[in-house]
Amino acid sequence: MYETSEALSGIAGVTHGFFGRAGGQSTGEFADNNVSLAVGDDPVAVLANRAGVARMMGFDPAQLCILKQVHSNHAETVTTPVGDRMVEADAMVTATPGLLLGILTADCTPILFADPEAGVIGAAHAGWRGAVDGIVEHTVEAMTAVGARRENIICAYGPTIYGENYEVGEQFMADVLALHADAAPHFHTPPGGAPHFDLPGFVEEQVRRAGIERVERVGACTYANPGRYFSHRRATHHGTRTGRQIAVIGLTQV
Repeated sequence: MYETSEALSGIAGVTHGFFGRAGGQSTGEFADNNVSLAVGDDPVAVLANRAGVARMMGFDPAQLCILKQVHSNHAETVTTPVGDRMVEADAMVTATPGLLLGILTADCTPILFADPEAGVIGAAHAGWRGAVDGIVEHTVEAMTAVGARRENIICAYGPTIYGENYEVGEQFMADVLALHADAAPHFHTPPGGAPHFDLPGFVEEQVRRAGIERVERVGACTYANPGRYFSHRRATHHGTRTGRQIAVIGLTQV
C-alpha cells in the first residue's frame, strides 16, 4: 500500500509513508489511489482517497495538509490544518503534533524530513525547477527556524523519475549548468541521444550540502513502473492522463 524509510520509521512520534497508485477508489486512467483534484478525476473519489491515506496514518482527514504546488522554492510553516486554503508553496514544515503533511508527485521527487530531537518535520516537492532554485535548503532553513538542528535531521526521498528515463535536451542542461555548474555529473548523454538528468541524484546532493548526513532513497522509478506509480511523463508519451501519488509525514498527538 505504501513504502517507508527505515531511518524515519525508527523515530518515536513520527509516522510517514510514500504511497503509490494502489489502494484507492479512482478508476480508469487515475486508478487507483489518485489524490489530486486538478487532473480531471472524480472529486468524490479523490477526497475518499485522501481520507483513506490520512486514516491509514492514524490521522483525521481534516488534519491532512496539502499545498497548491507551483514548482517554487517556498517552504510554508504550518501550525494549523491548511483546509481549503490554497497555500502556494512546495514545502511545509511543522512542530505541531496532530498535523499530517502531504506532497503530491508524478515524477518529481517527494522528500520527507524529521528532527527526532526537536520534534520538527518537513515535506518538500522537488521538481527540477524547485530543486535547482533551492527548495531543499529553504525547507531546512524553515525547520531550523522552529527549533530543528541540521545535524539532527533525517531525510528520505521517495519514488521519482530516474535519469535513464528523464531526457531533457541540450537547452535544459545549459540552463541548469548556468545556475549550478557543479551539477554536470548529474547529466549523461546516451550515444546518439539527448542529455538525461538524474533528478534524485541532484536532490540527494542538495540534501547533503544542506548539512544532512542521514539520507535514504525509498521506492523505484516512477516512469519505469506504471503498475506501482503515476508518471506524468509516461502518460504524456502515451497520450493519456494520470493521477498523483502522495508522500506523507506527521507528528502524532502527544
